[in-house]
Amino acid sequence: MSSTLPGSSTVSDEALAAQLKRVADKSYRIGIIGLGYVGIPLALTACKAGFSVVGFDIDAKRVEQINRGESFIKHIPTEAIAAALKQNRFRATTDFDQLNDVDAIIIAVPTPLTKHREPDLSYVEATARVIAPRLRKGHLVVLESTTWPGTTDEIMRPIFEKTGLKSGVDFYLAFSPEREDPGNPDFGTSTIPKVVGGDGADALELANAVYSGLVVKTVPVSSSATAEAVKLTENIFRAVNIALVNELKVIYGKMGIDVWEVIDAAKTKPFGFMPFYPGPGLGGHCIPIDPFYLTWKAREFDVTTRFIELAGQINTAMPHWVVDRVAEALDRRQGRGLNNAKILVMGVAYKKNIDDMRESPSLRLIELLEERGAKADYHDPHIPVIPPTREHANLTGRASVPLSADVLAGYDAVLIATDHDAVDYKALVTSARLVVDTRNACAKAGLTGENIVKA
Repeated sequence: MSSTLPGSSTVSDEALAAQLKRVADKSYRIGIIGLGYVGIPLALTACKAGFSVVGFDIDAKRVEQINRGESFIKHIPTEAIAAALKQNRFRATTDFDQLNDVDAIIIAVPTPLTKHREPDLSYVEATARVIAPRLRKGHLVVLESTTWPGTTDEIMRPIFEKTGLKSGVDFYLAFSPEREDPGNPDFGTSTIPKVVGGDGADALELANAVYSGLVVKTVPVSSSATAEAVKLTENIFRAVNIALVNELKVIYGKMGIDVWEVIDAAKTKPFGFMPFYPGPGLGGHCIPIDPFYLTWKAREFDVTTRFIELAGQINTAMPHWVVDRVAEALDRRQGRGLNNAKILVMGVAYKKNIDDMRESPSLRLIELLEERGAKADYHDPHIPVIPPTREHANLTGRASVPLSADVLAGYDAVLIATDHDAVDYKALVTSARLVVDTRNACAKAGLTGENIVKA
């Protein structure tokens, strides 16, 4: 007999057992839609685990680059892609008809915000519509893109079921949030536990079996909506705590107290404290965006997310506060304002040692400086040219300025926005007239000086 969900019969026990057997013997074929910062690491992890993977993307140039064995992401070695290709376990394509050749379809596409800070699910919906006419019985579809609780059930399932196929009857539907941390030397895709929620017990069992073959541990939860809420909770936790230390930075700064020294001393407490550090604003594709997915959804239930929105206000204001600090430092140290000042922004990646500049506060810093009349350049050893972005199109094509003592001396101030390890901070402090440090990079390098201002 088959297992059942309320009101309907499910895929037979025999069919599910056959799927699970193929997962176990690695003959199960995995398709991944979206070959970016989430999709590529996941594909390589699956290949390394012994599965065959087909990667799908609408960017033909990216697909060609992958099929040549080249990496376009700094922290993903070219050798890993080349090895997967050589073993005939991985290939990339723009031909979505090949979805018919895979057993699982994992979706890893962007979920940004609109200009009005509301969820933009256009990529998710478009992907679902691409899958729908190619969906067949037995397919497992898993969404990994961060979104509001209910997206899998309320957006994905209706699109698929318009085909006449039914979730839990003809195909399996699940959600498993990505947990990538680009450039983290301690944790990669395979060593980070994976939360899995499914539309019914069978979908959960199959999705959990697939991810169990890829990662060190899975964490099954009761539903797709619960799994979606887990991801939001993780990043809201970080956003709120970063907002707290950003506010403390401002308060303690007025008191002449170094917030970084305070945090480093507080973290020696072996219980009840977790260190978070201030910065020039939030960056990356998760922390600046995810909280607003929940605040938007909460309105449906007449709930005001005051705590989350306050954190968002504090973090969003940080670039303005930093620019004010630059202006104040110029006034006090050089007797001049920002108008016509030359400012060098150090780092446009959203965090150190990576080439990922999604939602980077550095881009907003450059714009704010120039709105106040300054001439802003940037240096980033990992990003030679600023690529096109949705929110900062005017910065597209700007090139990183090479560093030298003469170049540094030519700027009225150097603003450290990203603390890349590749930068020689001693040489920077020696040559620069003024250094405004938002990352405590100088102190971490053991550097002090009258020309250093923390922000």
